[in-house]
Amino acid sequence: MTMKSSEGAKPSPWDVVVIGAGPAGLLAAGRAAMLGARVLLLEKMEKPARKLRITGKGRANITNMKPLEEHLKEIHPEPRFLRQAFQAFFNHDLVALLLEHGVETKTERGERVFPASDRAWDVAEALVAWAKAQGVTITRHAKVESVMIEEGAFAGLLVTRMPSGLSEKIEARCAIVATGGKSYPATGSTGDGFHFAETTGHRIAALRPSLVSIETRPVYESTTGLNLKNVQLTLWIDGKKHSSEFGEADFTAKGLGGPIVLRLSRKIVHALAAGQKVEVTLDLKPALDLPKLDARLLRDTESSNTCGQVLRALLPSQLVEVFSRTLGLTHAAPTALLKAPMRKQLLTLLKELRFEVTGHGSWEEAIVTAGGVSLKDIDPRTMGSKKIENLYFAGEVMDLDANTGGYNLQIAFSTGWLAGEAAAKKALGASFRQL
Repeated sequence: MTMKSSEGAKPSPWDVVVIGAGPAGLLAAGRAAMLGARVLLLEKMEKPARKLRITGKGRANITNMKPLEEHLKEIHPEPRFLRQAFQAFFNHDLVALLLEHGVETKTERGERVFPASDRAWDVAEALVAWAKAQGVTITRHAKVESVMIEEGAFAGLLVTRMPSGLSEKIEARCAIVATGGKSYPATGSTGDGFHFAETTGHRIAALRPSLVSIETRPVYESTTGLNLKNVQLTLWIDGKKHSSEFGEADFTAKGLGGPIVLRLSRKIVHALAAGQKVEVTLDLKPALDLPKLDARLLRDTESSNTCGQVLRALLPSQLVEVFSRTLGLTHAAPTALLKAPMRKQLLTLLKELRFEVTGHGSWEEAIVTAGGVSLKDIDPRTMGSKKIENLYFAGEVMDLDANTGGYNLQIAFSTGWLAGEAAAKKALGASFRQL
């Protein structure tokens, strides 16, 4: 029995069925249809691309214009896996596709690409319109319950239509799992694809939130909401210096967030999961080494009357209180108190403001999922399963994630495109024609 769609579903069997209408699913479906396949795209939510519509605080950092080798440096755990996908469809291809459908883009600091309108919604609508223009049939409120396998090959999907609860079997020659990860579950990314993969014999690398804020001890209430620019964050694992990031950081009600925290969060989450001791230190004056900063402190103490004046010249107001309490100084205390021992303590706070990391944000706030379907079970040339014939994967459901900067969305777009192309060729077989 075939699901009937109000949007004009074609008779069964379909050539390609795609599970999940996010960035990877839309590109997969559109590319497969472009090559002549009859494509059904199933989405369990009300609107396609819900997560894309809110990403980047609603602005959508859709890609990065850095060259291929620079992209690969930002990706974990096996960047080489993506070479074929990036060769098939990359940043310039995405920008051109969006422009053809009315979405101009702009490139900002760090080669990050955004829609010129600063509206993620425009990108989502353009990709949906593009997929439909290729001939894709999109069916919403369709929850895939299971992937059926017969004799080692994909044999269909069991789907529940909401809100009626009626179950139907969808038949197709090939299927693409593009269900996303577990981050932002309210948008529909609830980990369904991991279940489908596991029940069909695929290995799943441990799932953990990534690009997420961290919880620390201490937490300074007076600093909540404070944004710091041009600071250096250093990660320490079991007392050893691990890595550093330079840029912006935010103080939150539970600890620290912001771009440099997000970039280190993957390593932090993995270290915490391994039971290791994790600390971070903030260098508030990375442009000055200790001798130069000490010389500045000496000048400031000579030209100021109180310790409060010295601290206010060095720090945002929210941190002045923190430093005063830590040093045991009042604002009115004379600068004579800032002799060598006290000055050394102040220097340490400025260069290594230390925090113990006690936890991290939840799936509800994580930007992406680390872990997923093992790359050992996926052919990088096609995104096809090595376990099940005619089954493909694309996007965040796979064990691939990257730093901030547009890299994660490009992974979704590129793997979706390649999976759609491979599935269409497989489904059409001898009747395939290159367009």
